[in-house]
Amino acid sequence: MEALEHARIALAWLIISDEEFAEGRRMQASEKLWGAAAHALTAVAVERGWRYGSHRDFIATARALFEESGDAEIERGFEVARKFHANFYQNFMNDSVIESFRPNVHQFVPSILAFLDITADA
Repeated sequence: MEALEHARIALAWLIISDEEFAEGRRMQASEKLWGAAAHALTAVAVERGWRYGSHRDFIATARALFEESGDAEIERGFEVARKFHANFYQNFMNDSVIESFRPNVHQFVPSILAFLDITADA
């Protein structure tokens, strides 16, 4: 799968997560937020020829992009996305926590995709 396809999936899953939260499917919606973050990181890793596919690879990619940019929101957004991943399994986040953290992932995904070198022809 190419970087652009991963980027498209990441953006689509943000929308799907919103729909699932609206329908009360919090655990599924949480996993879609994680999936959006993971696909965004994978897009950059694919484009740059970095390892991808494992949780360790996602951590390394997020860390490298944070170090490259100095943007602390990258670290925060990644950690919040990981919380949503855990919420899929443990369902520990209440509605107010979910609502306060969702914007972090919605900001994280486009900020990661901004690292892509995709031309207008892509």
